[in-house]
Amino acid sequence: MKETIEIEVNPLEFSDRERLKRIAAKKVGINPEDVACLRLLRKSLDARKNPVYRLRLLVSTDYEEERPIERNYRDVSNAESVIIVGAGPCGLFAALTLLECGLKPVIIERGRSVSERKKDIAMIARNVSFNEDSNWCFGEGGAGTFSDGKLYTRSNKKGSIEQVLETFVRHGADRSILIEAHPHIGTDRLSGIIKNIRHTITSCGGEYHFNSRVVDFIVRDGRVCGVRLASSETIEARAVILSTGHSARDIYELFHHRGWLLEPKPFAMGVRVEHSQQMINRVQYNNSKYMSVLPPASYSLACNIGSRGVFSFCMCPGGMIIPSSTERNSLVVNGMSSSGRCSPFANSGIVVSVTEKDAYQYASYGALSLMKFQQQCEKTMYIRNQTAPAQKISDFMNGRVSSHLNPSSYPSGLRSCNMNELLPDFVSASLRKGFALFDRKIKGFISSEAMLVGLESRTSSPVRIPRDGVTLQHPQLKNLYPCGEGAGYAGGITSSAMDGINTARRLAFNLSEKID
Repeated sequence: MKETIEIEVNPLEFSDRERLKRIAAKKVGINPEDVACLRLLRKSLDARKNPVYRLRLLVSTDYEEERPIERNYRDVSNAESVIIVGAGPCGLFAALTLLECGLKPVIIERGRSVSERKKDIAMIARNVSFNEDSNWCFGEGGAGTFSDGKLYTRSNKKGSIEQVLETFVRHGADRSILIEAHPHIGTDRLSGIIKNIRHTITSCGGEYHFNSRVVDFIVRDGRVCGVRLASSETIEARAVILSTGHSARDIYELFHHRGWLLEPKPFAMGVRVEHSQQMINRVQYNNSKYMSVLPPASYSLACNIGSRGVFSFCMCPGGMIIPSSTERNSLVVNGMSSSGRCSPFANSGIVVSVTEKDAYQYASYGALSLMKFQQQCEKTMYIRNQTAPAQKISDFMNGRVSSHLNPSSYPSGLRSCNMNELLPDFVSASLRKGFALFDRKIKGFISSEAMLVGLESRTSSPVRIPRDGVTLQHPQLKNLYPCGEGAGYAGGITSSAMDGINTARRLAFNLSEKID
């Protein structure tokens, strides 16, 4: 007998395997001792009233082995090569897909390997030194490796999502990500997984070139056939996948200088807010008696202030705020959390939608207007090294500088500032109104215990690199395939990985069918 069931259980029942087995056995009408296999297929937590877990379970009277996760990666040592610019999730999953298609990926990454990158990040966090090419955003694995490792996406492409999650598991992620409604790896585990992916790619004949920043493309007769590096070295290939992420401003500048098509793209900007995780747990779990066995609570907030959206972004329960600048003399922050989410702080970006109209002062830059606006806002926030401006939320609401700041997870130092004076007026005004509404949903959201830290500005790319809807090539540059967050077609690890997979498959098809 084998049956898939769906049940609701309280957190204590979920944490007790034997109780769970008895509940499942009763549901299917058999004795608990006859259950040989009880496998969790899906799990979600509903905390709206009394917290309950919604579970999908496989109940069987016969023992069932979990199927191994296999992919058909081929030896491509002598195959045609395809250059991939950027070793983030989009580039890495494009590379793995090329292996399946029999093409050789040549990955060119401006930053350093994940192990060396860890050292650079530690130096940045301690305000010792700053590397513009190896930091919280740039380097092997991309920005997601040292942010949060959240794998949730709103995409409904079930098969593609499963492929991404299974690939992570094959390379060392816990199988729990296959069943969680909001899967999360954690930055402490993701770096090891990225190394394992590199081993898969290189063992099949793929190549990595670290510390290699692309400064130009080699174009012949309207076709991209290679790249030129900052070292003056050139590398040629059959095609180029451009997956540089949303912070590679030099690539956008190159396109602008060359007269290649770009488009401005709306994004969002604001601050990181930080609360006690205990307070968030208390509110979100309604002071539940099960709080001791529940995971750190998260939240999702959104409202409209006039025609503008104000919303939470990349909420990190049990996490920390990190410095994410990629340029000197500017300040950007982001959030991250480890797999255990064990910090006493909860933080989230609270951001305001930004449109082309808001960057009217930079209209002369054309498609780069929003990027230039973003860049200037980051410079305005700069104090010294990675010291960040901060303010109690209660003081922000009242327009006064905080006389002292609360303890914070931010590692590089804070300075009390009036964020109303540093943020663009429309951003600060929208945040104040948004906070007032959010305080109705989460009591204590506005308080002298809560902090805000700026600037959260890298929510998504402020530029789109257009591509043909069918061939996925740039309209003016054959054999150039813009993809992922940097090109404006994804947001987050999973959607970026999916876009890398789809782009690589289309590239392989175009080459096999000789499609321009």
